[in-house]
Amino acid sequence: MKRLGVNIDHVATIRNARGESHPEPLKAAKLAIKYGANSVTIHLREDRRHIKDKDLIKISKIKKIPLNLEIADDNNILKIALKNKPNFICLVPEKRKEITTEGGLNLIHNKNKLRKTIDKIRKAKIRISLFINPNINDIKIAKKLNAECIELHTGKLSNLIKLKKNYKNELNRIIKCAKFGKKIGLEIHAGHGMDYFTAKILSKIEEIEEFNIGHFIIGESFFDGFGKVIKRFKKIINY
Repeated sequence: MKRLGVNIDHVATIRNARGESHPEPLKAAKLAIKYGANSVTIHLREDRRHIKDKDLIKISKIKKIPLNLEIADDNNILKIALKNKPNFICLVPEKRKEITTEGGLNLIHNKNKLRKTIDKIRKAKIRISLFINPNINDIKIAKKLNAECIELHTGKLSNLIKLKKNYKNELNRIIKCAKFGKKIGLEIHAGHGMDYFTAKILSKIEEIEEFNIGHFIIGESFFDGFGKVIKRFKKIINY
C-alpha cells in the first residue's frame, strides 16, 4: 500500500500570522496520524518562517508520530536535526526569497558537501531522502551519494495540470525516472503541488511508494472542516 506523508508547515504559518499559540502544529501532527497519515512532514527552514525549533522538539518527542524532517544542507540546521532524531530526513534546496521550494537539489555542484551530510545522517540511523527534479542523471548521482530514497519534484506537472496545459511529456518523464530509480535500488517518493487530481494520476505509477502532500491538504481542510467549527460555535453561543 502506498504511504501518505502530510506536511503541516502551513498550520504553523497560520499560527505565526498572529504570533500566538493557535493553531498548534503538534495537535495537527497527532490528528494527521489519527486519521490515517503514515507520517508527518515539517520543514525547519533557516529563516524559521513557519515551523520553529520548539515545534520540532515537541513533535519529535512523540514516538507514535513518524516524523519526516525537511532541511537544507546547512551545518547548523543539521546539528539541530541530528539532536532531535526524526525518523526520516529529506534534504531540500532552500532560498530565503522563495515562497516555496522551487525545484530539486543541485546535485552536480554540491556533491562533496552532500556526501558528507548524507554520511552523518546515515550514521545516525536516520533514513535519508533527496528532493530532486525528475532527471535520470540526478537519480544516478543520488545513488552514488548513498541516498536511500529520492523524492521526485512534481511541481511542474502540478502547474501544467492547473493551467490546463499538456502535461503528458512531464508525466512520462516522472514515470521513466520512477522506474529507473526503483531499478537501481532507490525508494521512490513524490511531492510538491499535488491536489486530488494530480495524486490520482501519479498513484498509477507502481514504483512510487510515498506521497508527501501539504499545502492542498491544509487548504482543503478549511472547507471540509469549516461547517463543523461554525456549527459548534453557533451551539456554544446559543446555549
